[in-house]
Amino acid sequence: MVAGKNGRIVLVTCGSIVEARRIASAVVRRKLAACANIVLGPVESIYRWKGKVERAREVLMVVKTSAKRLVELEREVKRLHSYDVAEFVVVGIDAGSRDYLDWLGESVEE
Repeated sequence: MVAGKNGRIVLVTCGSIVEARRIASAVVRRKLAACANIVLGPVESIYRWKGKVERAREVLMVVKTSAKRLVELEREVKRLHSYDVAEFVVVGIDAGSRDYLDWLGESVEE
C-alpha cells in the first residue's frame, strides 16, 4: 500500500442510469477519469431544494481521477448533466495499492 497523493474519488448523482452511463462513457473516453463505477441500485436522496425538503431516487457514480484532471472533469460533468446543480463531491485517496494507483495515474495522462 502506498500514499494516494494525487488520486481523487468524485461522487456524482444522476437522474437516471442512461444519464450516468452517458456521462461515465464520455469522461473515461476523454481521459478525464480512469474509471466510473455506476451503482446499479438506486440511492434515495433527501435534500433541500428551493426552500423545500425533497426526495428522489438517483443513480450514484463513483469516479476515479487525478487532482490535475478535476477542473476539466467538473466542467464536462456539468456540461453533460441534466441537473441545475450537479453533485460533484471530491474525496482524496489517502492510500491504496501501488499497482492500482499507478494505473489510475496513467489512465488520465494527457
